[in-house]
Amino acid sequence: MCGTCCHEVPGDYVKRIPIYPDEADKLIEIAKKENIEFKIVEDLVFPDIKNEKILILTYRIRLDNEKEGCPFYNEQSGCIVHTSKPLACQAYPLALKRIDAFNFEISIDPLCNFIIQNYDDLEHLDLPKLKEIFKDEYPKAENFYRKNKKLMFKIRKLEAIKKIEIPRKISLDEFNSFLREWEREDIIVKHFNENSLDSKS
Repeated sequence: MCGTCCHEVPGDYVKRIPIYPDEADKLIEIAKKENIEFKIVEDLVFPDIKNEKILILTYRIRLDNEKEGCPFYNEQSGCIVHTSKPLACQAYPLALKRIDAFNFEISIDPLCNFIIQNYDDLEHLDLPKLKEIFKDEYPKAENFYRKNKKLMFKIRKLEAIKKIEIPRKISLDEFNSFLREWEREDIIVKHFNENSLDSKS
């Protein structure tokens, strides 16, 4: 209900609320029905130089609005899309920290009010205690992690069968040129089973 996780943070830090293409589609439909201005921007993307396309794995919710926050947050009732909110929101304050383009780890957002208020108790948590304290959020964070890994696997599989080609070295100028000129394609994991890494795509 505090809404800290739903709002931009003052200063140089840029809050990132990542959403998958299928989640974006759901939220766009809800926004249309509720007459809510909802904007997203591309987040994790790969240039496919074989097909000259930008492959989109995730978007992020734009927070550069009057409230400087998620348009689905209501001060009186909190999240108005609570039953269909994105995995990133369900897992909060646990989050995915990007190590590089293909690898992630589960981390804790230090800006969460609960974390700030209980920092001394939470600073040296082991995994069993973390799972106990965040009993609702940890399974969601694992699902978030699994879905990202499954998306990475899909990209690598498409590379292995020569359907796409992702450059490992690319200049910023080249990348920006691709972003300006190429068509977009959403990468979606079909039939994602939240309890298994072996679900069919």
